[in-house]
Amino acid sequence: MHPSRLGGTTLVAALLAAGASVPTAAAAAPAPRPSLTAEEQRLDGPVPQEILHRGGFADAAPGFAAALGRTRTLPQAQRLATAEGQRLWRRAVDRAQGRGPGPERAGDLSRDDDRPLYWARLGMTRALQEWKPAFQLSGAQRTELTGRVERSSRGQDSLDLPAGTRVKRVVITGFDPFQLDADPRRSNPSGAAALALDGTTVDTPAGPARIEAAVFPVRWADFADGTVERTLLPHFRPGPRRVDLFTTISQGRPGRFDVERTNGAWRGGYPDNANASRTETVPVPPGVPTVHPQPQWTSTTLPYTAMTTATTGPFPVHDNTEVTEIPAGATEPVDRPDGPTPGSTARAGGGGDYLSNEIAYRATLLRDAVRLPVPGGHLHTPVLQFGPGNTDPATGTVTDPEFVRNRLAITDQVRSLTVVALAHARTP
Repeated sequence: MHPSRLGGTTLVAALLAAGASVPTAAAAAPAPRPSLTAEEQRLDGPVPQEILHRGGFADAAPGFAAALGRTRTLPQAQRLATAEGQRLWRRAVDRAQGRGPGPERAGDLSRDDDRPLYWARLGMTRALQEWKPAFQLSGAQRTELTGRVERSSRGQDSLDLPAGTRVKRVVITGFDPFQLDADPRRSNPSGAAALALDGTTVDTPAGPARIEAAVFPVRWADFADGTVERTLLPHFRPGPRRVDLFTTISQGRPGRFDVERTNGAWRGGYPDNANASRTETVPVPPGVPTVHPQPQWTSTTLPYTAMTTATTGPFPVHDNTEVTEIPAGATEPVDRPDGPTPGSTARAGGGGDYLSNEIAYRATLLRDAVRLPVPGGHLHTPVLQFGPGNTDPATGTVTDPEFVRNRLAITDQVRSLTVVALAHARTP
């Protein structure tokens, strides 16, 4: 995930003609609500509302709010938060994979679109913030309920890997859209790939493989709190359902895939979706297995040579060995095209110094801590760009044929790269 590279906002008046309650472009932005997060405050904008209506998810938050209103105890609310989050995730996966209602209910946005899930989830967490329960609810309890919605609506608590030796087990992860203040139309192809591939089985030369997927927020605080380790650790531990291959995925550079060779233990401070910034060594959450002392670098164990030389789709796939380091004994960072030098301090991995590098670092550090003998690492997808004539956020539309075509092509190539990785997987 390279925050400096992306593109794209807009509105479609046809919704208004159809009677949808979507604000006009000239409508003043709503006043910020102090109790809401920066992400939740974006929800009332015309673009998020259009995406929700055209994606068939406009009913998710109101339905959840109504159900909250019927709860009378904290345990009821906890069960509801988890169940409705899981229901939202399953609904988004079904939509992406061609199941569920037809266009009259699912909306006219391309079924592979990841954005309705993102905005619907924010509607649900906002409903929790605005809910006035019939019983006493502390701030900590409300936060815990929000966490249940977050985890379950991202597929983080429903990774279901089969047991046995007749099927390979794969976990992939994606991300939410980001940089939404610049362009609220943005989609994230890594999240779209996660929805399209979750629960699917692919044929590989090594036999059938089951792919399970989850998505993660673009927020520094969630990573510091251990959301990555909490999700992955149960599937990294020994047992009959232990993963055979994992790939964290995010959006990277225009026009290319990158298999990131090296990941760095540094947060570069670029603002996240909550408009928060962190510049520091990647913090390892307490209570999870880790490596001591904390390493500055971790490495991929994906079969990068095979992945970068096989024909997997329209985009070139690169073996990216670049890092930025402070060499041992020095004080200033330097770029290294061929990886870190001994004793250096990380300032950017191949995937940069944002949350894509961080999820790669966290996942591979956890792999090393539990001595997981399987291939794993990070894959950057091409940037998802709008078509010619639709690049201006002020005048563009929320989708176009090239935008959809490229997202589908990226998902197909992620699937093909997964097959290649499994075919050439070797125990590290």
